[in-house]
Amino acid sequence: MYHQRVESQMTTDVVTVRPGTPFKEVVRILREHRIAAAPVLDGDEVVGVVSESDLLRKEAERDGPAPFPLRILTRRAVRAAREKARAATAGALMTSPAVIVEPSTPVADAARLMERHHVAHLPVVDPSGRLCGIVSRGDLLRVFLRPDDRIGNEIRDDIIRDTMRVDPSTVDVHVADGIVDLSGRLERRSLIGILVRLCRGVDGVVDVREHLAYADDDMRIRPPMVPSLPGTGAHQV
Repeated sequence: MYHQRVESQMTTDVVTVRPGTPFKEVVRILREHRIAAAPVLDGDEVVGVVSESDLLRKEAERDGPAPFPLRILTRRAVRAAREKARAATAGALMTSPAVIVEPSTPVADAARLMERHHVAHLPVVDPSGRLCGIVSRGDLLRVFLRPDDRIGNEIRDDIIRDTMRVDPSTVDVHVADGIVDLSGRLERRSLIGILVRLCRGVDGVVDVREHLAYADDDMRIRPPMVPSLPGTGAHQV
Protein backbone atom coordinates (compact mmCIF):
# COMPACT_ATOMS: atom_id res chain seq x y z
CA MET A 1 0.00 0.00 0.00
CA TYR A 2 1.51 3.31 -1.12
CA HIS A 3 1.39 6.42 1.08
CA GLN A 4 2.04 9.87 -0.32
CA ARG A 5 5.16 11.45 1.10
CA VAL A 6 6.09 14.99 2.00
CA GLU A 7 8.27 15.34 -1.12
CA SER A 8 5.14 15.16 -3.29
CA GLN A 9 3.43 18.01 -1.42
CA MET A 10 6.21 20.37 -0.33
CA THR A 11 7.20 23.72 -1.83
CA THR A 12 10.79 23.55 -3.05
CA ASP A 13 11.32 27.26 -3.79
CA VAL A 14 11.74 28.21 -0.14
CA VAL A 15 11.91 31.82 1.05
CA THR A 16 14.16 32.09 4.12
CA VAL A 17 15.35 34.73 6.55
CA ARG A 18 18.35 35.03 8.87
CA PRO A 19 18.30 35.37 12.67
CA GLY A 20 19.28 39.03 12.34
CA THR A 21 16.61 39.95 9.78
CA PRO A 22 14.71 42.96 11.22
CA PHE A 23 11.03 42.69 12.14
CA LYS A 24 9.81 44.99 9.36
CA GLU A 25 11.90 43.16 6.79
CA VAL A 26 10.34 39.85 7.85
CA VAL A 27 6.87 41.37 7.40
CA ARG A 28 7.84 42.71 3.97
CA ILE A 29 9.24 39.34 2.85
CA LEU A 30 6.15 37.40 3.92
CA ARG A 31 3.81 39.87 2.22
CA GLU A 32 5.89 40.13 -0.94
CA HIS A 33 6.01 36.38 -1.43
CA ARG A 34 2.45 35.79 -0.15
CA ILE A 35 3.55 33.21 2.40
CA ALA A 36 2.61 32.72 6.04
CA ALA A 37 5.97 31.53 7.39
CA ALA A 38 9.66 31.31 6.57
CA PRO A 39 12.43 29.07 7.92
CA VAL A 40 15.24 30.89 9.75
CA LEU A 41 18.70 29.82 8.58
CA ASP A 42 21.93 30.24 10.51
CA GLY A 43 24.45 29.25 7.88
CA ASP A 44 22.89 26.13 6.35
CA GLU A 45 21.18 25.05 9.57
CA VAL A 46 17.45 25.52 10.11
CA VAL A 47 17.27 27.04 13.59
CA GLY A 48 13.60 28.03 13.64
CA VAL A 49 10.52 29.22 11.80
CA VAL A 50 9.04 32.72 11.91
CA SER A 51 5.36 33.01 11.04
CA GLU A 52 2.56 35.53 10.82
CA SER A 53 1.33 34.44 14.25
CA ASP A 54 4.75 35.31 15.71
CA LEU A 55 4.58 38.75 14.12
CA LEU A 56 1.00 39.40 15.19
CA ARG A 57 1.95 39.09 18.84
CA LYS A 58 3.49 42.58 18.64
CA GLU A 59 0.23 44.04 17.32
CA ALA A 60 -1.73 42.26 20.05
CA GLU A 61 0.50 43.89 22.71
CA ARG A 62 0.35 47.38 21.20
CA ASP A 63 -2.03 48.77 23.86
CA GLY A 64 -0.48 46.86 26.72
CA PRO A 65 0.09 43.22 27.65
CA ALA A 66 -2.56 40.94 26.27
CA PRO A 67 -4.34 38.81 28.86
CA PHE A 68 -3.34 35.16 28.94
CA PRO A 69 -5.45 32.28 30.32
CA LEU A 70 -3.07 30.97 32.95
CA ARG A 71 -5.11 27.79 33.18
CA ILE A 72 -3.87 26.94 29.69
CA LEU A 73 -0.39 28.52 29.51
CA THR A 74 2.39 28.07 32.03
CA ARG A 75 4.07 31.17 33.45
CA ARG A 76 7.13 30.35 31.37
CA ALA A 77 5.02 30.24 28.20
CA VAL A 78 3.39 33.57 29.08
CA ARG A 79 6.79 35.15 29.69
CA ALA A 80 8.15 33.76 26.40
CA ALA A 81 5.13 35.08 24.47
CA ARG A 82 5.54 38.57 25.94
CA GLU A 83 9.26 38.57 25.20
CA LYS A 84 8.44 37.59 21.62
CA ALA A 85 6.05 40.54 21.42
CA ARG A 86 8.98 42.87 22.16
CA ALA A 87 11.31 41.15 19.66
CA ALA A 88 12.88 43.11 16.83
CA THR A 89 14.56 40.39 14.77
CA ALA A 90 13.63 37.04 13.24
CA GLY A 91 15.90 35.23 15.68
CA ALA A 92 14.00 36.61 18.66
CA LEU A 93 10.60 36.16 17.00
CA MET A 94 11.02 32.62 15.68
CA THR A 95 9.64 29.40 17.05
CA SER A 96 12.68 27.33 17.94
CA PRO A 97 13.90 24.64 17.70
CA ALA A 98 12.30 24.03 14.33
CA VAL A 99 10.19 20.90 13.92
CA ILE A 100 11.56 19.36 10.72
CA VAL A 101 10.82 16.39 8.46
CA GLU A 102 12.61 14.62 5.64
CA PRO A 103 11.22 14.36 2.09
CA SER A 104 10.47 10.64 2.57
CA THR A 105 8.24 11.26 5.61
CA PRO A 106 4.68 10.00 4.98
CA VAL A 107 2.11 12.79 4.82
CA ALA A 108 0.17 11.26 7.71
CA ASP A 109 3.27 11.33 9.95
CA ALA A 110 3.91 14.97 9.03
CA ALA A 111 0.32 15.84 9.94
CA ARG A 112 0.74 14.13 13.33
CA LEU A 113 3.90 16.17 13.96
CA MET A 114 2.05 19.40 13.21
CA GLU A 115 -0.75 18.43 15.56
CA ARG A 116 1.58 17.33 18.34
CA HIS A 117 3.74 20.46 18.23
CA HIS A 118 0.95 22.94 17.35
CA VAL A 119 2.74 24.26 14.27
CA ALA A 120 1.42 25.04 10.80
CA HIS A 121 4.64 24.69 8.77
CA LEU A 122 7.43 22.11 8.69
CA PRO A 123 10.79 22.81 7.05
CA VAL A 124 11.90 19.81 4.97
CA VAL A 125 15.56 18.83 5.17
CA ASP A 126 17.51 16.18 3.29
CA PRO A 127 19.48 13.45 5.14
CA SER A 128 22.48 15.81 5.37
CA GLY A 129 20.34 18.43 7.15
CA ARG A 130 20.20 20.87 4.25
CA LEU A 131 16.90 22.69 3.68
CA CYS A 132 15.15 21.44 0.53
CA GLY A 133 11.53 22.49 1.03
CA ILE A 134 8.72 23.51 3.32
CA VAL A 135 5.28 21.97 3.82
CA SER A 136 2.18 23.63 5.28
CA ARG A 137 -1.13 22.41 6.63
CA GLY A 138 -2.73 23.38 3.35
CA ASP A 139 -0.20 21.29 1.44
CA LEU A 140 -0.96 18.22 3.54
CA LEU A 141 -4.70 18.67 3.10
CA ARG A 142 -4.28 18.16 -0.65
CA VAL A 143 -4.12 14.43 0.02
CA PHE A 144 -7.90 14.56 0.55
CA LEU A 145 -8.32 15.70 -3.05
CA ARG A 146 -7.41 12.24 -4.33
CA PRO A 147 -10.08 11.00 -6.78
CA ASP A 148 -12.58 8.56 -5.31
CA ASP A 149 -11.92 6.00 -8.04
CA ARG A 150 -8.21 5.88 -7.18
CA ILE A 151 -9.03 5.35 -3.52
CA GLY A 152 -11.45 2.55 -4.41
CA ASN A 153 -8.97 0.83 -6.72
CA GLU A 154 -6.27 0.93 -4.04
CA ILE A 155 -8.62 -0.64 -1.49
CA ARG A 156 -9.69 -3.42 -3.90
CA ASP A 157 -6.28 -4.21 -5.33
CA ASP A 158 -3.71 -3.36 -2.66
CA ILE A 159 -5.67 -4.09 0.51
CA ILE A 160 -8.38 -6.67 -0.20
CA ARG A 161 -6.58 -8.71 -2.86
CA ASP A 162 -2.85 -8.30 -2.15
CA THR A 163 -2.66 -7.64 1.60
CA MET A 164 -5.62 -9.63 2.94
CA ARG A 165 -5.62 -12.29 0.20
CA VAL A 166 -9.38 -12.03 -0.13
CA ASP A 167 -11.29 -12.37 -3.40
CA PRO A 168 -12.23 -8.73 -4.27
CA SER A 169 -15.52 -9.92 -5.75
CA THR A 170 -16.75 -10.82 -2.24
CA VAL A 171 -16.52 -7.22 -0.99
CA ASP A 172 -18.22 -4.26 -2.64
CA VAL A 173 -16.27 -1.01 -2.26
CA HIS A 174 -18.01 2.30 -2.90
CA VAL A 175 -16.24 5.63 -2.36
CA ALA A 176 -17.94 9.04 -2.45
CA ASP A 177 -16.26 12.26 -1.29
CA GLY A 178 -13.58 10.19 0.44
CA ILE A 179 -16.11 8.18 2.47
CA VAL A 180 -15.70 4.44 1.97
CA ASP A 181 -18.69 2.10 2.19
CA LEU A 182 -17.92 -1.62 2.48
CA SER A 183 -20.53 -4.33 1.98
CA GLY A 184 -20.45 -8.02 1.19
CA ARG A 185 -19.26 -11.07 3.09
CA LEU A 186 -15.98 -12.19 4.65
CA GLU A 187 -15.03 -15.64 5.88
CA ARG A 188 -14.24 -14.56 9.44
CA ARG A 189 -15.62 -11.85 11.69
CA SER A 190 -12.13 -10.78 12.80
CA LEU A 191 -11.28 -9.79 9.23
CA ILE A 192 -13.85 -6.99 9.32
CA GLY A 193 -11.93 -4.92 11.87
CA ILE A 194 -8.66 -5.51 10.02
CA LEU A 195 -10.16 -4.38 6.71
CA VAL A 196 -11.68 -1.23 8.21
CA ARG A 197 -8.40 -0.30 9.91
CA LEU A 198 -6.41 -0.76 6.70
CA CYS A 199 -8.92 1.30 4.73
CA ARG A 200 -8.65 4.16 7.20
CA GLY A 201 -4.92 4.25 6.49
CA VAL A 202 -5.39 4.89 2.77
CA ASP A 203 -4.44 8.40 1.68
CA GLY A 204 -7.53 10.52 1.05
CA VAL A 205 -9.98 8.45 3.11
CA VAL A 206 -12.24 10.62 5.24
CA ASP A 207 -14.25 7.85 6.94
CA VAL A 208 -15.06 4.15 6.59
CA ARG A 209 -18.52 2.60 7.00
CA GLU A 210 -18.99 -1.14 6.91
CA HIS A 211 -22.04 -3.32 6.37
CA LEU A 212 -20.19 -6.64 6.17
CA ALA A 213 -21.50 -10.10 6.97
CA TYR A 214 -19.30 -13.05 7.97
CA ALA A 215 -19.45 -16.83 7.79
CA ASP A 216 -17.57 -17.74 10.97
CA ASP A 217 -17.67 -15.80 14.23
CA ASP A 218 -14.11 -16.46 15.28
CA MET A 219 -14.35 -13.71 17.91
CA ARG A 220 -17.02 -15.48 19.94
CA ILE A 221 -15.69 -16.85 23.19
CA ARG A 222 -16.27 -20.58 23.12
CA PRO A 223 -16.68 -22.47 26.41
CA PRO A 224 -13.57 -24.44 27.34
CA MET A 225 -13.41 -28.21 27.06
CA VAL A 226 -13.10 -29.95 30.42
CA PRO A 227 -12.28 -33.59 31.07
CA SER A 228 -15.09 -35.81 32.27
CA LEU A 229 -15.10 -39.09 34.11
CA PRO A 230 -13.24 -41.96 32.43
CA GLY A 231 -15.19 -43.49 29.60
CA THR A 232 -17.63 -40.58 29.20
CA GLY A 233 -15.47 -38.30 26.99
CA ALA A 234 -14.74 -34.57 27.27
CA HIS A 235 -17.57 -32.07 27.31
CA GLN A 236 -18.06 -28.30 27.23
CA VAL A 237 -18.92 -26.32 30.33
